[in-house]
Amino acid sequence: MAAIAGLALLAGLIWSVDRVMYSRALSQEKAAARDDAEILAAGLRSELDKVSLLPIALAGDLQVREFLEGDPSQTGDLDIRLANLAKQSGSAAIYVMDKSGLTRAASNWNQPTSFIGSNYSFRQYFRHALTQGTSTEFALGTVSRKPGLYIARRIGSAADPLGVVAVKIEFDKLEESWRKATDGVYVTDASGVALLATNPIWRFRLTEEGQSRPRNVGQDKKRFGLAKLEPLLIGSARGSEKREIVEAPLLDTLQPISSEGWDLHLLVDPGRSAAAAIASGRLAVALALATTVALAFAMFFVRRRRESLQEEMVAQRTRTLRDQLSQANRLATLGQISAGVGHEIGQPVAAMRVFAENGVKLIGCGRVDDASANFREIVGLADRLGLITGELRRFSQRQPGPRRLVQIGEIVDGALLLLRDRIMSMNVTLRVPAAEMLDIAVVAEHVRLEQVLVNLLQNALDAVDKNGEIVIEVSLIDDKVGLRVLDSGAGIGAEDSAQLFHPFATTKPDGLGLGLVISRDIMRDHGGDLVFNDGEQRTCFTMIIPHTQ
Repeated sequence: MAAIAGLALLAGLIWSVDRVMYSRALSQEKAAARDDAEILAAGLRSELDKVSLLPIALAGDLQVREFLEGDPSQTGDLDIRLANLAKQSGSAAIYVMDKSGLTRAASNWNQPTSFIGSNYSFRQYFRHALTQGTSTEFALGTVSRKPGLYIARRIGSAADPLGVVAVKIEFDKLEESWRKATDGVYVTDASGVALLATNPIWRFRLTEEGQSRPRNVGQDKKRFGLAKLEPLLIGSARGSEKREIVEAPLLDTLQPISSEGWDLHLLVDPGRSAAAAIASGRLAVALALATTVALAFAMFFVRRRRESLQEEMVAQRTRTLRDQLSQANRLATLGQISAGVGHEIGQPVAAMRVFAENGVKLIGCGRVDDASANFREIVGLADRLGLITGELRRFSQRQPGPRRLVQIGEIVDGALLLLRDRIMSMNVTLRVPAAEMLDIAVVAEHVRLEQVLVNLLQNALDAVDKNGEIVIEVSLIDDKVGLRVLDSGAGIGAEDSAQLFHPFATTKPDGLGLGLVISRDIMRDHGGDLVFNDGEQRTCFTMIIPHTQ
């Protein structure tokens, strides 16, 4: 009876330990899945934001309007221009249709899959844009047979429309990056249809919510190439019927994406983590029955081993997601300052044209020396354009490059070059360090430090009113260099300052709350830090960088 009682006690203890470890594993997986889904959703929103303004700009473009009004001289130039815009923005295609739906100009005009001559009046995005002004639709391409999101905008007024301009975005690269990070991600529209997925089999399948709604068979055939959409049946996060050793319900973490009703779903199968947790618990019980000393040693070893494996898995996944998020932050920053940079480029281009025209006239009059002076001015302006475009290209690179010896002045000059127009338009007073402080050198990745400084200056510009003041200071703190940004804004309250470096905490209505988090990660990766100097008379953030003698 003692043996039976002992076995019953042992069985009860094992059962209790199994339940506890199982619940803990599920809680950890839920928290990790929630954070991962938020980061993946931020990346998708960034992809959509990159091209959202293109249809609006092209719908009001004078060349596009003249082309649709019957100016045949615009045809070739407009095709080439659309091709350049598609390449720069990463769009799959940009094309212009007249009010009958006939494609008249397209970025893929010189490709076998050219849209020119195709009539898209049957497309929902064309009809809605023509009547309502704007429309979006996710559909399968009739020429390329590749799925993508179509963003359309009416050209002209509702009473007298000239046509529609459309931009197509394909998500192949984004889906591939998702596959490298996780197995189970898909995006659904408001009607419950899976549009994007890490597993191609899931695409154009219906969720349970979508199955309960009536479908327009003809519309589905046009949009998805399928008369009947099959149910979305997911056996595991990998899309097969294979499950982990421990049976556990799939965790479906949902993140809203856009105003059109898109939702991102991240599926996580916690079976592996639950099995590992249960195995660890049973091992702990077995060792506890041996000796107290062995128990203490075994528990320490198991805990350390488990933490090491979990940290290794999380670190690998976090590195991938951080790289994607850092790149998305740089692209979002470029999007915010693109108008100012365009103004910086537009002025030298206009001046170069005037100098060139005057130079031709001066040569015709025999004033060669004066013409030479004009051409030297053009060379200087060209160098200025090269400096601006080079800074943009370097700032937007996915891989910032190796660490090298860089002066603080290079970092400050690069950031101010990108933000110059916004600073001037706000009439903000900007104070920079003395030349000898800017000559201080550090070993760092130029682009990543510049990214941090641009983020801090952007925040400062958001905080100050027109005619405000921003100060950049450089100081030596023992073996560190302090690069400080101070502004004359309203300041940060105690409650907000406590949340400054928490992910997704922001006081901006359109902010993601990731800029300061990414910036501090970059500084700590360089062996330094990013700190908020509480107690200063002005809002102050300090970039701490190891100093190179």
